[in-house]
Amino acid sequence: MLAISTDSIYAHAVFKKTSPSLRNVTYPLVSDRNQEISRSYRVLDEKAGASLRASVIICPDQIIQAKLIYPGGIGRNVPEHLRLLQAFRYEKETGKGIPANWVPGQPGIEKKAIDIGKI
Repeated sequence: MLAISTDSIYAHAVFKKTSPSLRNVTYPLVSDRNQEISRSYRVLDEKAGASLRASVIICPDQIIQAKLIYPGGIGRNVPEHLRLLQAFRYEKETGKGIPANWVPGQPGIEKKAIDIGKI
């Protein structure tokens, strides 16, 4: 897990000291001052020169599995991030699909091949 922003490493240090939600964070805070990472993940607000508030979940095969972008004044939903990670694991372990509003402990659904020609 990484936290990446276009802020400087100095801004990260101050934010970590002053923000109760970041005080105990143990994962790296990465400075993307040249905006290369934000641009690559298409989360850069070119006009503002800063990255959007986004979360990108990448599988071990380096494929983006989910990208959530939040409006500036709205915080992330950490339980939803955890549910996504659990759903990805469940799908991988069982081969079953994940229905809407699924939570761990609920069954998945059988995946059926869809014949596009019949749609």
